[in-house]
Amino acid sequence: MSDDIENDVENAVVRNNEAEQRYELEVDGHLAVIEYERGPERVLIMHTEVPAELEGHGVAGKMARFALEDARAQHLAVVPLCPYVAGYIRQHQEYADLVSPGHRSNMKPE
Repeated sequence: MSDDIENDVENAVVRNNEAEQRYELEVDGHLAVIEYERGPERVLIMHTEVPAELEGHGVAGKMARFALEDARAQHLAVVPLCPYVAGYIRQHQEYADLVSPGHRSNMKPE
């Protein structure tokens, strides 16, 4: 594991693995993912998983931001079924407009 994991995370690139329907970020051989299910007009964000070795270094936030920006670029509504991503949206209201209308009431800041 790198002594400067924050720098490694900062320089790591999130990629969209469409075949597996997940966003991926790899640092020092450890793979973090956000799993999703994409439909024609919306994306269901299902689950975020970060290996223990990468926890606390901003990995999940970096992936959530990427996933939400990707949804915006593709004009997709977001259904945040993943508690982490739902919490991220509550803390970053600039993404609240992406949430599918039926789920917006749960996206108010805490």
